[in-house]
Amino acid sequence: MEEYMSRRIAVLSLAFLLSGVCASNAGLLPDRVAKAAAERVAAGQYPVLVIAVVDGDNSQITAYGVLPDGKPANADTVFEIGSVTKTFTATLLADAVTNGRVTLNDPVAKLLPDFVIPSRSGKPITLGDIATQHSGLPRMPDNFAPADPLNPYADYTIAKQKEFLAHYTLPRDPGASYEYSNFAFGLLGTALAENAGTGYRALLHDKLLLPLGMKDSDVVTTAAMRLHLAPGRTEQGKPAKNWDFDVFAGAGAIRSTGNDMLRYLKANMGIGANPLLPAMQLAQTPRAEMNETTHIGLAWMVTNKMGIVWHNGMTGGYASFVGFTADRKHGVVVLTNAAQSVDDLGFATLIADAPLAATQIPVKLSEQSLKDYEGSYKLAEGFILRIFYAGEQTLYAQATGQGPFQIYPSASNEFFARIAPITISFIRDGAGKVTGLVLHQNGDRAAPRLPDEASVTLSAAELQEYAGKYQLAPGVVAEFMLKDGQLFTQLTGQPAFPVFASAKNKFFLKVVDARIDFERDAKGNVIAMVLHQNGRDMRAPRIAP
Repeated sequence: MEEYMSRRIAVLSLAFLLSGVCASNAGLLPDRVAKAAAERVAAGQYPVLVIAVVDGDNSQITAYGVLPDGKPANADTVFEIGSVTKTFTATLLADAVTNGRVTLNDPVAKLLPDFVIPSRSGKPITLGDIATQHSGLPRMPDNFAPADPLNPYADYTIAKQKEFLAHYTLPRDPGASYEYSNFAFGLLGTALAENAGTGYRALLHDKLLLPLGMKDSDVVTTAAMRLHLAPGRTEQGKPAKNWDFDVFAGAGAIRSTGNDMLRYLKANMGIGANPLLPAMQLAQTPRAEMNETTHIGLAWMVTNKMGIVWHNGMTGGYASFVGFTADRKHGVVVLTNAAQSVDDLGFATLIADAPLAATQIPVKLSEQSLKDYEGSYKLAEGFILRIFYAGEQTLYAQATGQGPFQIYPSASNEFFARIAPITISFIRDGAGKVTGLVLHQNGDRAAPRLPDEASVTLSAAELQEYAGKYQLAPGVVAEFMLKDGQLFTQLTGQPAFPVFASAKNKFFLKVVDARIDFERDAKGNVIAMVLHQNGRDMRAPRIAP
């Protein structure tokens, strides 16, 4: 530990030396944000970090960290901006509205006559429904099965987009309630491009990038941009592939620089001459409720109390944040090449008392200590947080209806996440047994531990009978493997999770509410598995032992 701390202090000094202001106006970034940014880069949380700030008539770009070629990051370093792309797509929609080409009440089917678009109760999905995340379409389609999980959107085509829409049944009326949907925004990008008689990339260049002078931004990494690209890193710090997009482009394809995103920020704040300002202001206008503290315009989210207009983004190796105050006097862009949230840096730049997470450095706990926290914790009725050990000193958390994320110990009973500003404190009774937790995210939420589901013990020889690969869908394989007497399952592109026997041929997962039944033939050989999850029964034949 002492050796690690000595190395960290040396890196911290180097980070302060290499970070610098890339514009003439120094000091616009609040001291506590500048300190946190430097500390996080020094600790390895973010390889590099670029922050652009607008304060009235002044602006600056500050860069932290060093690229693999030894050069410091700067205002021209290229990053993927992920879902911040949605604000660009929403602005394209708003521009079409202000120019009279479409209305927000137009059904998306009007722009896509050769698509079969679902409706419900006689209500079609409108362009406004999609842009306010009230379409009724899911976050992701059920025929999403990437050939390369590390570059997941590359092979999702317009044919697959049509196929999904043709068979999907809306669970509620369009416009009824908020549900964030990457699929819907990809569809909006397709619709706007079809309406303009061009592709999404060309539409984006003609209507937004060229007018705003964003010469180093694109939905692909051009040869010139690649020279300045910050290589992405996963949440665990491993090299990440860049994401390529087909019909999902409108949801998250843009990559850009600090300089270009500063231009975009200023344009949205109404600074300087900008023919797109009416469209941008239309997109920023709150139209629907997102939750009890936030409304949503066209993609842009607006906090009710603090008056911040914002959006964030994340891909497999990058994270971003763009926001500004409702009075348009203060704004910020935060870009990094790690799949770890930068939201708190963005909000803390705009709001003096906004929470700012402490720089967290993981400590090592024993395997048994980590397993002590496994279980289900009740945050609310029907909303469970599951904690599970996935081997190799890794602990994960997963809330009902959401994806798993790794949590890291900062001390005994104290954990933090890197994918979002979340910390978790576990509670023990007098005998030392873990009885609950407190989730710290936008307040504190206590969750008692639920009784563990009963499991039975099968021998290693019995468990080995289930090992093998099972085809769930094209490009999606569930593999079962035995390791140290524990059976694990791994879905294509996901971590391996332990499964537990409730009886012979019957298993359950602790990470999600899912059960697995294995089928055998007349000779007793395992020939298939059936996954029971979310009210569906999905059979997968065995394709390899």
